[in-house]
Amino acid sequence: MDFIFMLTRADRTVTDCLDVLDEVADLGLTHIGFKDVGADQDTLGRLHDRIRALGATSCLEVVSTDRAQALASVRTAVDLGVDQLLGGTWIEDTLPLLAGSGIDYLPFAGDPVGHPTRLHGGPDRIAADCRRAEAAGCAGVDLLAYRAADADPLDLVRAARAATTGRLVVAGSITSVARVEALAAAGVDAFTIGSAAFDGSLRPAAGTLRAQLAPVVEAVTADRRISG
Repeated sequence: MDFIFMLTRADRTVTDCLDVLDEVADLGLTHIGFKDVGADQDTLGRLHDRIRALGATSCLEVVSTDRAQALASVRTAVDLGVDQLLGGTWIEDTLPLLAGSGIDYLPFAGDPVGHPTRLHGGPDRIAADCRRAEAAGCAGVDLLAYRAADADPLDLVRAARAATTGRLVVAGSITSVARVEALAAAGVDAFTIGSAAFDGSLRPAAGTLRAQLAPVVEAVTADRRISG
């Protein structure tokens, strides 16, 4: 299972993202993500270049639930040349924009609504969306499991895992190592953490960002040893 460290807080890329990346560069992070709000295009370009220089996979996650703004995020992903685009629900509009770019697309499953986002849709809806994404040629799905409004988060994860052979990424409100371990047990391929690290939720008694991220990196490393 991969850990995607999101350089984001409250659904916005942190303004000092370049400094933060320098701070955690030696932790061995293999996947690093950001959003196209919170920092200007020049900063995002430099951030993406640094992520690539570290040898990490770059991920951009779509924030907006508005179609026009979401498709603008798709164009930003193409301009930057990220490796993976996460989120959005307009599959038929997005895939043509990504054609020839080499970017893997993982749309949201279910119905994400509002800010902070709540995910509507039970296991049957999630499974149907996963099958639709796979049939359309998407690389997988992005599931806001712990933002679920209508079902138990892990029930949604299990439904998604059973419905797709593609990459399953779980994003949003992963605030503890226990949740990371539960996702690993459910067969998730990757998960994202951003705000929880910046807010200190992962280790409330610890003060630095490195201290927040360390147990997550350790948990992922342990999972890889077991899986391998």
